[in-house]
Formats: sequence, structure tokens, C-alpha cells
Amino acid sequence: MRRGKVWVAGALAAISMAAFTAVGAADEGRAAMVPGTPCTVTADACVDLDRQQAWLLADGAVVRGPVPISSGGPGRETPTGTFAVEWKHIDHVSTEFGTPMPYSVFFAPGGIAFHEGPIDHSSAGCVRLPAADAPVFFDALAVGDEVQVR
Repeated sequence: MRRGKVWVAGALAAISMAAFTAVGAADEGRAAMVPGTPCTVTADACVDLDRQQAWLLADGAVVRGPVPISSGGPGRETPTGTFAVEWKHIDHVSTEFGTPMPYSVFFAPGGIAFHEGPIDHSSAGCVRLPAADAPVFFDALAVGDEVQVR
């Protein structure tokens, strides 16, 4: 009996220590936030859907932005999460809508991209950028770069 209580107490201490270690490790692994954005220092591009703004980031600092955007509307929401740039096409035309998508930087499933377009109404899920900003995002982002959408 006594041996069982010692084992239980030892097991609880080991579990408590493991939980403490896991929490500590998670805190140490958590990236710092980039001031003024909802994204972490690991991001190369950041999108804030609530504020309808985007930023280009480098080494945890803002290099461009905030810039105004438009994003997906009801039923065609822009997905949230952390993504990687998959591919780019400077003169892309939507296969779904047949509309131009200049300076496309594709980063999420379903053909979701940053691209030049009107920002006065919602998109079909993409992140539209003003004409002055779309080429800058296109040039700055490379395949594999991290995009965070919050």
C-alpha cells in the first residue's frame, strides 16, 4: 500500500514537472508580436481582416504599411491562419471569373492571393491591394515566405 502512495505521489510530481516544462517550452517558442500589427515576427506579410489593413515585414519590423485592403465577403471569406507563398504570377487572370489579377501572390488554398484590385468592396476571398502597393508586395514576397492572416 505504502509503495502505491509513493508511486502516485512521484507520478503526480513527474506530471506536474512535465506540464511546467511544456508550458515553459511553449512560452519560449512563442514568437514576439510586431508592434502595430496582429502578427508575429516570423511573418513576412501580415493581414488584419478586422481593420482591413496589410503590412510587409522584415526581421520583425514593418517595412511597408499599414496599407488599405479589401478581403472576402460573406460566403467567400478570406481564410485566417498562417500560410506560405505558393507561387506568383504578374499578369494572372482568374480562371473562375475571367478578371485580371495583376501582381498575384498566391498563399492559401483555393487560389487565394494578394493582388491589385478595387478596395471599395469585398473580394471573392483574395486580399486586394491598391495599385501603388500591389507591385511592392509582389516584388517583396518570395515563394515560401510566411503570410499571417488574422
